[in-house]
Amino acid sequence: MIKISVDRRFGRSYMIGRKQEVKELNRLYNRNKAELVAIYGRRRVGKTYLVDETFEGKITFRHAGLSPADENSKGLLRLQLDHFYNSLNVQGMEKCEKPKNWLDAFVLLEKFLQNRDDGSRQVIFLDELPWLDTPKSGFIRAFEAFWNTWGCHRKNLMVIVCGSANSWIQDKLLNNHGGLYNRVTYEIKLSPFNLKECEELYKSNNVNMSRYDIAQSYMIFGGIPYYMGYVNPEMSLAQNVDKLFFGKNAVLRDEYNRLFASVFVNPDMVKNIVQLLYTRNAGFTRKEIVEKLEITDGGRLSSNLNALISSDFIMKYVPFGYGKREEHYKLVDPFCIFYLHFIWKQKKISEKFWQQNTTSAPVSIWRGFAFENVCFNHIEQIKRSLGISGVITETSAWSKKEDDTEGAQIDLLICRNDNVINMCEIKYYSGEFRVTKSYYEKILRRQAILAERISPKFAIHSTLITTFGLNYNEYSSAFSNVIVLDDLFDNV
Repeated sequence: MIKISVDRRFGRSYMIGRKQEVKELNRLYNRNKAELVAIYGRRRVGKTYLVDETFEGKITFRHAGLSPADENSKGLLRLQLDHFYNSLNVQGMEKCEKPKNWLDAFVLLEKFLQNRDDGSRQVIFLDELPWLDTPKSGFIRAFEAFWNTWGCHRKNLMVIVCGSANSWIQDKLLNNHGGLYNRVTYEIKLSPFNLKECEELYKSNNVNMSRYDIAQSYMIFGGIPYYMGYVNPEMSLAQNVDKLFFGKNAVLRDEYNRLFASVFVNPDMVKNIVQLLYTRNAGFTRKEIVEKLEITDGGRLSSNLNALISSDFIMKYVPFGYGKREEHYKLVDPFCIFYLHFIWKQKKISEKFWQQNTTSAPVSIWRGFAFENVCFNHIEQIKRSLGISGVITETSAWSKKEDDTEGAQIDLLICRNDNVINMCEIKYYSGEFRVTKSYYEKILRRQAILAERISPKFAIHSTLITTFGLNYNEYSSAFSNVIVLDDLFDNV
């Protein structure tokens, strides 16, 4: 059952989305076997909230690691151990000698659980687990010992670990080749909200916003519930954006830097990758990333790229008509795109910047390519609207230059196993989109160029994805399908 909870900032009750995740967690809770569950996802996506609300009143012991503000500090291990010891004391452990290391700390946890064991399910929640693994701390070895020699043998034990450092979760837990190999019994990757979930969250907070503005807010906040929770229902979207990003003491102004500093071992390198990808909407190949950033092509780069993908910051795709070697990495996180477009490198910005520029050319241009990323993040909704939910597909962008001619650039291609290619044009308009004669001819040219490069077994369906539909005229036949903004709000 989906639990109802309260957001302390606004005093409203809601539990939005996460239905499948809650269902699986409850299923695991009700099994008569030891469970080690790993939940990961980017910062502020709602991992802690999910566990707290699903297991309200059922958590036997919980602990959260301290943020490693100074990883080089010799006293950081001691701080983490003392904090763990204090958590045990606060939650009912009798006073005893403080642990000298993580092996001692987990022995204390075992004793604590044994003293509390009445045969019922015991839920252990270790939040921000990667933060506990400070340099040379021996944390992983101790956690292995705790689970392999004791935890995995207790049928009533359910250990849930969370972390925003996705690369750590993947390397140390999910892909561990040592003592924790194949020990995680279930994993959950928590992704940002989709448009429908954003709409539900706003409604639960009494925020009255049109779907046109909800889509814009998604282009800004990226479907991150924590950021959306700051939206004041008494203000317009533009007023909220100014308050949160451009106003005095704006709470999200520095969030971009905090995103990476708190979860990546080398945040500067990660930010350099993100900032490079921002400069080209189609993205870059791995070779291009290495060359342009002048870095080594090795395991560290692989780890950072994989972590960015698993955190929903970037996506990996092969441009249509190219091979695996031309695999591109593309920035798709709306929050990062918004920050880099309007705040990055800006020395001074008006506190009313967004209200003053809502109809400006730079903002209109941003809306255009930002909406493209909305569509890339809602492919399943697009497929449902096309009636092809069950069809195997591949998605990509495509750009082809023809010497001195105009060439072709296609926003989104959906290549289908039923011998159809949807050639998608993406347009974010404040009203119905009208096809002019020149635009009609451009679509036909692009279709012809694409047709020359595909198998004759494929049919091309020109597809328009826009906000409020098509203004039908003599040139409307350029499109076989029209998908509107409402279609993207389908909760698949």
